[in-house]
Amino acid sequence: MPTSAELHVRRQNAVARGIGHATAIYAKKARNAEIWSEDGKRYIDFGAGIAVVNTGHQHPRVVEAIKAQLEAFTHVCFQVTPHENYISLAERLNTIAPVPQPAKTMLVSTGAEAVENAIKVARAYTGRSGVISFGGGFHGRTHMGMALTGKVVPYKKGFGPFPPDIHHAMFPNIYHGVTSEQSLASLKHLFKSTIDPTNVSAIIIEPVQGEGGFNIAPVDFLRSLRALCDEHGILLIADEIQTGFARTGKMFALEHAGIRADVVTMAKGLAGGMPLAAIVGRADVMDAAPPGGLGGTYAGNPVACAAAHAVIDVIKDEDLCGRANAIGSIITSRLKQLKERSNLNCFGDIRGLGAMCALELVKNSASNEPDAGLTANLLKAANERGLILLSCGTYGNVIRFLVPLTASDALVEEGMDIFAESLIDAVNRTA
Repeated sequence: MPTSAELHVRRQNAVARGIGHATAIYAKKARNAEIWSEDGKRYIDFGAGIAVVNTGHQHPRVVEAIKAQLEAFTHVCFQVTPHENYISLAERLNTIAPVPQPAKTMLVSTGAEAVENAIKVARAYTGRSGVISFGGGFHGRTHMGMALTGKVVPYKKGFGPFPPDIHHAMFPNIYHGVTSEQSLASLKHLFKSTIDPTNVSAIIIEPVQGEGGFNIAPVDFLRSLRALCDEHGILLIADEIQTGFARTGKMFALEHAGIRADVVTMAKGLAGGMPLAAIVGRADVMDAAPPGGLGGTYAGNPVACAAAHAVIDVIKDEDLCGRANAIGSIITSRLKQLKERSNLNCFGDIRGLGAMCALELVKNSASNEPDAGLTANLLKAANERGLILLSCGTYGNVIRFLVPLTASDALVEEGMDIFAESLIDAVNRTA
């Protein structure tokens, strides 16, 4: 049996350098919220494959749905011989997505594909080319995805030029001094200085930024953004790829603001680990592209569709939205307790929506200067103790907590115990 160290050497020799990895832990088995490495070591998983296995690794109902579909067929291409699983999943997504009714769906394989196609249908519907996204946002690694993304390193550096007519506004971030009013003012400044609103097809936003640092868009801002789009005939695209499928305590994060987007992109948590993504939007918007203008060979893979049906059932039957709120409460409470009871001076902002929680690490809590070094040391210390953690943020100083929503309270508490020990160790290493 190969060891993780041996596999790491092979990985360096065989796999492209540009594919990063958060750990040197090579998985052999995973169940619910635990992973066992090739070396036989157990890890508590606080990453969930980057918010993919919200229903836990190998949920029995998801596995059974996949097995049943494997017995029928694995691929036919929906554009050649359509299948019922695609249609019935589209019907379910049309009902639950936060978009106006009637709605229609397109299935694809990845989140980046979903974003690309959302921009395509927005441009087809409006006849406009301009698109506005936000600083700190992440929308994928395709050229359009990179153009929309508001973080240069490592996502954009060296890969330009990017598609034209993409513009960036300020994302509201109270902790770093950007109010909702300032963010709206930056949009209006774009309208005056860079692009007329009559040339803007869509504004795309993550209700909670993922790679950008788990920054939560205030409710008042999202409502004002909806009104601004309506005023100028601009489509609002909600990128719910990381926030969707119960992660924030609602099926979709936009529901917290009580508004609807014109188009919603989703992926990650949709199919319990199978590659599947979707674009759901107003029927008139989704129908703007002509036949043949949308599609993909593997789009709406029948096995992935079967998994997605099971995921939606599990979320409903096990009340994973409620579970997300309970898990988030444990994590944020433990972080606040650790901040209050320790003499550590590295706590910046503690924030979260449901089980999408984050801690911003700083060099000094009075200055709020980002501490990427401490963050890197914390990840290493946690791995050594058997906890998988992920970082994010424009400055690489945010710890994000993405526990599978099926994890028990005991497992979450155990993981937070390890986190506390690891943070103290990391502070000592960084000093």
